[in-house]
Amino acid sequence: MGWPYIGETLQVYSENPNIFFSGKQKRYGDIVKTHILGCPCIMISSPDAAKFVLEKKAHLFKPTFPSSKESLLGPNALFFQQGKHHARLKKTVESSFQPEAIAGIVPDIESIALHNLNLWEDRTIITFQGMKKYAFDVATHSIFNGVNDGSLEDLNKYYRILEKGYNSFPINFPGTRYNRSIKARKKIGLILRTIMAEREANRNVTHKDLLQSLMVFKDESGRPLANGQIEDNVVGVLFAAQDTTATVLTWLLKFLTDYPMLLEAVTAEQKAIKEIKGNGSSLTLGDTKKMFLTTRVIRETLRVATVLSFTFREAVADIEYKGYLIPKGWKVMPIFRNIHHNPEFFPDPHKFDPSRFEVPLKPNTFMPFGNGAHSCPGNQLALTEMLILLHHLTTKYRWETVRSEDGIEHSPFPIPKQGLPLRLIPKSLTTSTQSAISLEVKQKCAKPRIE
Repeated sequence: MGWPYIGETLQVYSENPNIFFSGKQKRYGDIVKTHILGCPCIMISSPDAAKFVLEKKAHLFKPTFPSSKESLLGPNALFFQQGKHHARLKKTVESSFQPEAIAGIVPDIESIALHNLNLWEDRTIITFQGMKKYAFDVATHSIFNGVNDGSLEDLNKYYRILEKGYNSFPINFPGTRYNRSIKARKKIGLILRTIMAEREANRNVTHKDLLQSLMVFKDESGRPLANGQIEDNVVGVLFAAQDTTATVLTWLLKFLTDYPMLLEAVTAEQKAIKEIKGNGSSLTLGDTKKMFLTTRVIRETLRVATVLSFTFREAVADIEYKGYLIPKGWKVMPIFRNIHHNPEFFPDPHKFDPSRFEVPLKPNTFMPFGNGAHSCPGNQLALTEMLILLHHLTTKYRWETVRSEDGIEHSPFPIPKQGLPLRLIPKSLTTSTQSAISLEVKQKCAKPRIE
């Protein structure tokens, strides 16, 4: 169970997750107890156990997070709801992320992608930070289509502070990370209430976005959501939409850099789509459906990197599973990472091989967006924004790693060391210019000689 109170929190969020989770499974089996962020937990690492918790007996395991994350997201967020209210609220959230809704904003997502790529041109960027901005821009457009940039800048500013407290210990003393996050959460609430008040005052203006869907939502009794409930759900969507997507995109570029032949094949697929459409034509949702190889590369990235290593549930009663007692009130963690890296389901699991997804997989062996009633409602939007960015990235740019260093760091999701610094170079540059830039990057990256 680790140290008193601290438990094994530091190992979960600072060690290589492959080593920590697989080590626990090898030593103790598929059902292991531990202590994380002040909570006694049970880790499960088999598809059958994941199905038992997330689907078969889902009513006995309520969605939850450690107290620090739960209080900062807000108790009314979609994650924490159950039963009819959850089903109704999830349907409302999903309505903003259904193919029909996404098809309507594909041109906007493409504009956001092109704008961000233009900002990254001919300079060294920290890939993870750049992808966070891109994912945040797409998420806020989906939530608040038409909000002025000033409000979004303030929202971005305070959300950056808020997110640092998600995985902190819930110690609310001045100067602690958790305390600063609580203050930022209140500022975000004020921004959202101002936006909602402006919409109430201009009801003649039609908005087609998630915020509007939440503002007109009615529960099973016909009651609307209170402002606090709307705030919790907006923050919950921002939480779900940003870091996970940014982390996947960062690993995508890492893997494409490491496998040049795969990058060449993905680029060829994207160039073919571009040639069919003709220069200057915008992408459509239908175009993304034709990106077969690129989609398999994304899926293999989701498997190998397993950004969402686990999810939290809480036992609402004493529950027995295969002879083990799961006590009421304990957190239960399906470990997706162990399942995704199990050689029984994925031979040579650490090898990056997109061809795995050319055939159907065994049920409950691939769960990058969770599973069951509480699976992520925005997975189609995440896939679409990744495909759109990769289309323009591969057809218009080449890139080189800067200060390349193997290894993983945590923020809190596992990402390549230093956030993967890259230099993005337009393909329109002449060969001689590209060579000069290449030489400059190599010189800057060269290690000093030790005499």
